[in-house]
Amino acid sequence: MGFRVAILGCGTVGGGVARILLEQNEALRQRSGQEVELVRIVDLFPQQSAERHGLPRELYAGAGPELTLEEAEAATQEILSDPGIDVVVETVGGSGDAVLGIARAVLEHGKHLVTANKALLAMRGEELLKLADKQGRGLGFEAAVCGAIPIIKGLNECLTGDEVLSISGIMNGTSNYILSKMASEGQSFDAALKDAQDKGYAEADPTLDIDGGDAGHKLTILMRLVFGVDLVFEDLPRKGIDTITEGEVAFAHEMDGVIKLICYAERVGNTVHAGVLPMIVKRANLLSKIDGATNAVRVVGRYAGESVFIGQGAGSLETGSAIVSDIVFLARSRDAALVQQRPSSLSLRPLGELELPYNIVFEAADIPGITGIVATAIGRQDINIDTVSHNRHENDNAEFAIATMPCKRVQLESALRDMQDNYPDSLLSEPRVLPILF
Repeated sequence: MGFRVAILGCGTVGGGVARILLEQNEALRQRSGQEVELVRIVDLFPQQSAERHGLPRELYAGAGPELTLEEAEAATQEILSDPGIDVVVETVGGSGDAVLGIARAVLEHGKHLVTANKALLAMRGEELLKLADKQGRGLGFEAAVCGAIPIIKGLNECLTGDEVLSISGIMNGTSNYILSKMASEGQSFDAALKDAQDKGYAEADPTLDIDGGDAGHKLTILMRLVFGVDLVFEDLPRKGIDTITEGEVAFAHEMDGVIKLICYAERVGNTVHAGVLPMIVKRANLLSKIDGATNAVRVVGRYAGESVFIGQGAGSLETGSAIVSDIVFLARSRDAALVQQRPSSLSLRPLGELELPYNIVFEAADIPGITGIVATAIGRQDINIDTVSHNRHENDNAEFAIATMPCKRVQLESALRDMQDNYPDSLLSEPRVLPILF
């Protein structure tokens, strides 16, 4: 008895899945114990997709070069109604009602669902997991978080006997590429972004990558999986990298660190503190050495200690391989769920309520006593200073960088208000604050 696969949407990722299923057919049969057969593809531009990926045209629904929406819907319905199709791969993308309806329909028709759709899972993942459990079907989403990195299976299977204390990671390759260019070549943010777009790492509209949205989708998925937090994606604090300056990058270097967009979640008692934001990562931390478009996730468990997952976070074949791994798992087990939710009573709190060291960068008049003025304002909030450095500008002003010992963000904000209220003539720019990750 074979295991039959259909693909909805055959762009970059869907094409990678199809290629792997066809090229590795014999290997997949050996690994799963049965024939894993790709039987149908639905795409709005079948001729173009077939030529682009080198796939047999007869696999696609429709005889013409394009499908109307009505034809695509009819072809999808045929797949849903076919009792011989075991699993549907959704690579349409998006998080709107249409793709949610497709995902629901797949499970309601008694078929397994495999997807790389991180936005959909971040926003409606809990609903879909409950539906999959109710229907006794599998919901696979290994490819939704960091592409080819086996982080979902690593957490769900290999670390299922442990209590995860924290997750930190670089989960967006575009932002990491930009920050790497700024650090290694001294490029401005705008120049590094253009470089990323020219090389295909960034979309024409890079908003989701640079504002922390894409990374936030992935962290939301991992937090639901690991901590069982009842998390609404919109409630996850996020800050992007588009305001990072060359000066901040230089100060990070002086501190023996680099700036990275970090997804961070840490359990403290019955609370999980989480957020996505740029951090100065010290060189002793492995995440500081992750450059270019590479992704990495660091997991700290109560018993297993530190585990690090590193690999390619995107790409046709990289993401496709993660999807195929879910398909093979389902082919072997058929009735087994890929992911088990871990219900808990843990609550979500902003990362700023956790005590962290911070780096503060601001421009000030380079006058006698300015360092003491700043130190006094910070000390009044019971914050200890670790280091102070500054670069003098040609206009006799100076850019200061102050590294603090661990404190809460609210303490730091009070100190900054004190500085701005009491010494307005000394501070010449809005202070920029970045947490420090050791």
